[in-house]
Amino acid sequence: MIGIKSIASYVPTAGVDNYAQGAKFAKDEEFILGKIGSAFLPRKDAGQETSDLCVEAANALFASNPQLKRESIDALIVVTQNGDEEGLPHTAAIVQDKLGLPTHVAAFDISLGCSGYVYGIYAMKGFMEAAGLKNGLLITADPYSKIVDPEDRNTTMLFGDAATATWMGEDAPWQLGKSKFGTDGSGAPHLKVSDGVFFMNGRQVFNFALLKVPAHLHELLDDSGLQPSDIDAFCIHQGSAAIVDAVARRFEDKPEKFIKDMTETGNTVSSSIPLLLEKHVLNSSWKRVALSGFGVGLSWGSAIIHRP
Repeated sequence: MIGIKSIASYVPTAGVDNYAQGAKFAKDEEFILGKIGSAFLPRKDAGQETSDLCVEAANALFASNPQLKRESIDALIVVTQNGDEEGLPHTAAIVQDKLGLPTHVAAFDISLGCSGYVYGIYAMKGFMEAAGLKNGLLITADPYSKIVDPEDRNTTMLFGDAATATWMGEDAPWQLGKSKFGTDGSGAPHLKVSDGVFFMNGRQVFNFALLKVPAHLHELLDDSGLQPSDIDAFCIHQGSAAIVDAVARRFEDKPEKFIKDMTETGNTVSSSIPLLLEKHVLNSSWKRVALSGFGVGLSWGSAIIHRP
C-alpha cells in the first residue's frame, strides 16, 4: 500500500510585513492576527520560478531522507495553477530536469488550488498502485505573488509563497484512509484570474467553506465508521484565521483539535495542509488525522490518514 513516508518544505525567508500592509489599508493588529492570521507573508525572489520553489522543497526532502535516491523516483506530480512562465510545458517536466530525475519518470501537473494536496495524494496513490511504481514525489507550489494585485485589500494580505515535497511509497508510516471529494463549478466566478490578476469574493468563499467543510468532515467520519473523538487532529486548509476558527466552531466537537498555524506563512494554497503535516503530524504520537482542502473551483476534498 502506498502512503506518506516523509514531507519537506521550502518557505522563502524574504517577504512582506503584514502589519505594514494592514496599516496601508487602515487595518489594525487585531484584524491582521484575528481575521487574517498572518503577520508575515513569505515571497519568492523575482528571479525564482515555480519550478525553482519545487526544486528547493524536493532537495530538502532528499537531504532529510538520504536513503531516497533520485534515480529511484518513478513518479512526479506537481500541484500548481501558477506554473512556470505561461504554463507550457507542464512544470513537472521542468522540475524533472532541474532535479536530475531519471527520464523514465512519469511527470505531470495537477491544476488545482487549495484542495490540491488531498486530491494529489490520492491521485499519486492510485497512479502508483495501478502502474506498480515504488517511489513518488508529490510537490505543491502555487506562488500567488505572481497573480495577486498588491493594491487589492481583499487578497494581498492573505497569500504567502511556499512549496512542499511529499515522498510517497510502500511501508509508509502514514496510510491513506477514506476520502470524499466535491466540485461546484457554479462558484468559479468567486475565485478566478482575469488578464493575469487574481480576484476573490471573500464573503462568498467564507460562506462556502462554512457551509461545506464541517458537513463534509462529518460525512467522511460517518463513511469511515468513526466518531469525532477518534480523530486526534484536524488539518484543514489555512485559508485565513477567520475561516479556520469558524469551521472549527461549526464542527462543534473540540474545536481545539483544529490546527491553526499560518502566522509566518499566510495562505500558501496547496501547500498549507502538507506544511501542517510536516510540522505537527508526522513526528507526533497521533494515530488518526483528518484533512480537508477547499477553494478555487469551487473544489473540496477531505480524507483520513492513519498509522497502520
